[in-house]
Amino acid sequence: MAAGPHRGGLIENRAMLSLLPPSLVAAIPRCLQQARQPLPKGLLPLRLGDVPIGRLHPMRQAVLKDVWPELELHDGVLRWDAASLSVDERSDRIGEVARALRDRGVITGWRDERYACERPTSDPCDQRGDVLFRLERAAFRFFGLMSRAVHVNGFLPGARLVCGRRAMTKATDPGRLDNLAAGGLAADEDLVACARRELREEAGVPMSVSAAVQSRGSLRSLRMEPEGLHDEVLHVFSLQLPAGFVPRNGDGEVSEFLTLDLESLAQRLAGGEFSHDAAAVSAFGLQHAQALGDLRA
Repeated sequence: MAAGPHRGGLIENRAMLSLLPPSLVAAIPRCLQQARQPLPKGLLPLRLGDVPIGRLHPMRQAVLKDVWPELELHDGVLRWDAASLSVDERSDRIGEVARALRDRGVITGWRDERYACERPTSDPCDQRGDVLFRLERAAFRFFGLMSRAVHVNGFLPGARLVCGRRAMTKATDPGRLDNLAAGGLAADEDLVACARRELREEAGVPMSVSAAVQSRGSLRSLRMEPEGLHDEVLHVFSLQLPAGFVPRNGDGEVSEFLTLDLESLAQRLAGGEFSHDAAAVSAFGLQHAQALGDLRA
């Protein structure tokens, strides 16, 4: 997959300028900057042996001492000496810790779905690291672990984007606007398979239509949230929808769908109606040369 971090929100193809309204051109850098924000000082690095895997707020050290006694703090670094354990053994142990934190009300929004914690690579937008352990997705922000997600920009003829509004029951960003479909990448799941699954579940896109989904690269989203550090690689996809397509949500995670022309999209982006990640994906998907084909279809 062609991938890579965004480059400061610059439009990579001047021909795009003739297709995008000025208000949308102005919104793109802001949307990308909101997804990747400066982090507060003093976060405690979390390491598995010598491998950096996460970052935590120092106020969480006390509760961790109660549920994770083998976790050591030395020279401002939290170290878990588990390099000799297997992937399954690590998964079981940190899963026990996460459940103990859940029972104390520290971790909320439990989904019984696991993400993969990967060994760091030089550029996680380009490469996926070996799996170190698998852990409940709701625990990733608490430990500051990097996760992955897929987001799909859906285009209708006439340069219109179809966006969903997140249900008020969602644990994160309830009521905010989102892309046509989006979801976290489960442990051991293929990216394209994940995109097509989310399209079917969230927007009712038939498999015959989602077979045409196209990769548009990746960017990294990084910021502090109330649950902890949000560190996620967003894999951006694009899908051309047939004229007259009507999305239908099937999993209860979307309350409504909106079809937005480019000016309306710019206004809603500027108004902060989108989640940070969905806004960044919308901007990212429009700034590259491939988007010329998406908008001209």
